[in-house]
This record gives sequence, C-alpha cells and structure tokens, in this order.
Amino acid sequence: MASDNSVIVLRTAIRRPWALGRWAFLPATLVAALIMRGLVLAADAVPFNADEAVVALMAKHILAGERPVFFYGQAYMGSLDAWLVALAFVLLGPSVMAVRAVQTILYAALIVTTYLLARRVLREEWAARAAALVIAFPPVLLMLYTTASLGGYGETLFLGNVLLLLGHRLGHEDRDRLSRWLLFGVLAGLGFWTFGLILVYLVPLAAFLLVRGLWRQWKAALLAGIGFLVGSSPWWGYVLTHGPVALHELGGSAIAGASLAGPLENALAHTVNLVLFGLPALAGLRPPWSVEAILPLLAVPALVIWLRVGVFMVAQLRSRSAWAEGAWPLLVGVCATLVAAFILTPFGADPSGRYFLPLYVPLALGLGALLSRVRAARPGLAWVGLVAVLGYNLAGNAWAVAHNPPGLTTQFDPISQLTPNREGELVDFLLAHGGARGYSNYWVTFPVAFLSDERVILSAELPYKADLRYTPRDNRYPAYTQAVAASPTAVYITTNHPRLDALMRERLRALGVRFKEYQIGSYHIFYDLSRKVLPDELGLYR
Repeated sequence: MASDNSVIVLRTAIRRPWALGRWAFLPATLVAALIMRGLVLAADAVPFNADEAVVALMAKHILAGERPVFFYGQAYMGSLDAWLVALAFVLLGPSVMAVRAVQTILYAALIVTTYLLARRVLREEWAARAAALVIAFPPVLLMLYTTASLGGYGETLFLGNVLLLLGHRLGHEDRDRLSRWLLFGVLAGLGFWTFGLILVYLVPLAAFLLVRGLWRQWKAALLAGIGFLVGSSPWWGYVLTHGPVALHELGGSAIAGASLAGPLENALAHTVNLVLFGLPALAGLRPPWSVEAILPLLAVPALVIWLRVGVFMVAQLRSRSAWAEGAWPLLVGVCATLVAAFILTPFGADPSGRYFLPLYVPLALGLGALLSRVRAARPGLAWVGLVAVLGYNLAGNAWAVAHNPPGLTTQFDPISQLTPNREGELVDFLLAHGGARGYSNYWVTFPVAFLSDERVILSAELPYKADLRYTPRDNRYPAYTQAVAASPTAVYITTNHPRLDALMRERLRALGVRFKEYQIGSYHIFYDLSRKVLPDELGLYR
C-alpha cells in the first residue's frame, strides 16, 4: 500500500509539479528563514537588553508563583510573552536562548500566517509566495523586533494575522458559524491585553464586519463580545482593582512627557518623525537605533519599489469589486489606522520605528500583488523587483551584523548601547568585592539580575540620560529596591556617562565617603564605599 501511494504522489508531481511545490515551498522557506536567524544569533549580534531581561525575570518569577498581569512597572503590555517564556524555561531551562526560542517560534508562525493570508486575499500562488518571502527575509527593523523580546510585539503580529484571516472569513463564508465568532472575540481580547497595538487591526476589522452586516447578527456580535471579555479578562480585572490607570496608559500617558507641546504641534512633530524616521526604518533604509543610512546605493531600487507598492494599494480602493470583497480596504485600513494613531497619540514621539511593525504584512501582500500583476506582462521584471527587495533586506542585515557593536540593538541612545558580553565579568567582580547589592540604571539592573540568577540585586535609581533626567518608572520591581534597602552596603554602577561619574565623585567626596573605582567595558563601578550612601544623598537627578 505504501508503495502504491508513493507511485500516486510521483505521478501527480510529474503531471502537476506545482501541486507538490506548493507543499514544499513553506517548509523550505521556514528552514531558510531559521538558518538566517540562527546565523544572526550565532554572530551574537543582538544584545540582551533590559526589556528582554524583564520578560525573562517575569517568566522566572511566574514559575516561582508570581502572577504578573502586565510588564513590570506599567499597566500595559500584558504578561502573555512572559508566560510563553516560562513554558520555554520549563522545557529548555532558563536562558537567553530560551527567550529567543519563543520569539523564533512566533516568527515562524508569522511567516506561515502571512502565506495563508496572502493566498486567501490575493488568490494567486506566486503573489502569496512573494509576500511570505518578504516576511521570511525581512529588513533590519523586523529582524530585530522578532528576535529580541520587548514583551509583546511577536505575539501582536501573529495574532494580528490570525484575526485578519478569521475576520475576513467571518465577513464571507463563516458569517453563520457562531463558534468562529466566539474564537475571534477571544483572540481579539487576548491581543488587547497583550498589547494595545492590536487596535490597529481591530478598528478596521470592526468597520469591515459592520459593513458586512454584523449589526444584523446579534448572536454573532454577542458571542464576539463575550469572547473579547474572556480574552481580555486580565486587563479588566486590573482596571477593577487598580482604577483607570490601564486605560490611561493604553493612550500613551506613560510616554506623554516626550510630547510636551500642544496637540497641533505634537501632530506636526509626529508627522516629521513618521517621514524622517519611521518610514525609512520600515523600508530598511536605516537601522532603528541610528539615523545612519544602510547601504544607500542599494537602497534606491528597494525604496522605489516600496513607494510604488503604497501607490498600488491605495489605487485598489478605486475598484468597486475591491470594496465588495473587502480585503484591500481592510489592509489599507490597518495601515491608515496605524499612521493616524502614530500622529495623534504620544507614541509618535518614538523614533525607533517599532510601532510600524504591523505595516509589514499588509505591505508584503501589496508587494506580492503588484509584482504578480507585473509578472503577467513582464515575468523577468517581476523577479528583478522581488530579488531587489530581498537582496537589500539580506544586505541590510549583514551590514547590521558587521557593525557589532552596537549590533542589532533596540537602543537609540548611544549611552544605553552597552559593551556586549561583559555582564559575566561584571557579576564576578561584584560578587568578589562585596557588590551583591547596589544601585544602577534600568539598562544594567535587570540583565544583571537575570544573568546572575539574582545573586546580584541592583535598584534602578540612577539616571542614564545625558541631561540626568530620571523617571521612577525605571525602578520596575519593588522587591529589588527592598533588598537593596535592607543591605548594609551598596555599590554604584554607571554606564557610558562621564558627566555622571564626575558628579558621583564630587558628591561622595563632599560627604566624606571613601570609595574605589573600576571599569569593565561600559560599566563604571564605585565600590568599597566607607559607608552606605543612598541615592537621595547624592542629589543626582535633574
């Protein structure tokens, strides 16, 4: 029987090679994408940062019995990522690579769902493959934020794809399948708790489903609403027990200080950020940590193609059939919602480009559709366009890996770009010199805690900005502050900050405190103080 089946498969492959190729394409693409990611990780080009360390510590504490609702120290970005990492710790043991394994699995799921979404929306195999390849071999921005965990970007991109798939089906053949409406609601709620960025998908999806007649299907709407409440129940539970702070932070109140002008001035400034910083990072023209151009000569063809994709997608809205089918309005709606939110909310003050990540899948589908149309008349030109985009993405990642340090870092401020792979040496020095407790900044405190298995506990009470600004939100885990407060001694660790170092020396001497200093990479250590000194005594903050 097995041999008969093999003959049937062989005959099918001979008569219709594309049928077998369809099943081979996706596994081959996933393997190639994972090899590329493995090379980036093997080059140690993605520094382990404090945001990632907080997720890792949350996962560790979850296994010890804690139940955090949100990313430590804030009331947004739910702890789903930490729960997934906790599961990885159970299977693989606690390590940075286990954290990265979770992100890699989410990224593989993003590639698969992009391919499935493209096949459904574009209804053309070549276009779907082109879209999947653009996600599998991404520009630097997408590579970075799907490798290093910041607490919810990978989950949001994956859930966004699934919601687009489910939502489009609910607007068509699944409109009467009530179980699908319930599932849609649960996943929408889960995404809402995980990261408010999911709203850039939910707003156009809600409009799409209403236009498709949801207002007449009260049972479907009720089930979707119940599912949403269930999926987002941790968020609502937090609101009921802690007040409306989660609602305020959903709108960007935590970073509102970055936009201090009036609404019109802020909108104009955010529009400038969009054009000068966000879109170039999205297209891979610059890394998210710098304004330096990435291989500008090679960037020109890719830039021209992406601009043409944008024009092509908007042009699809002129077709009545596109509005009747709904896919293009839905995809363009995701893009428009994100751009509007970036301009009108405090999140537009962020120059990294990370909030533009949800644009990648709609643009990848737009690229696939455009090149497929070109292919019908000029096949060679379509292949040239695809190779130009993929080639530039690969070259951009190679450029980033070669520029290490800083490597593929999430840090825009050079002060926060720390010398890689010196944390072990730092931990050994601190343990050998009575430095198991002390004070540092956010970017040191949490990586050191995780990498030392919490043998070294620091309180994030030092500034790291060039102008010595400090926010208490940096001190995200009260248990660490309490442990340092209970210690009879404390060290101080600064990073890449000569001005702060000079001020520390001046204030310690003025207090009559003797001390020693030692440098390890970016880390400057004040240790062996003649008495414990509290940060408030030093008057460091601006």
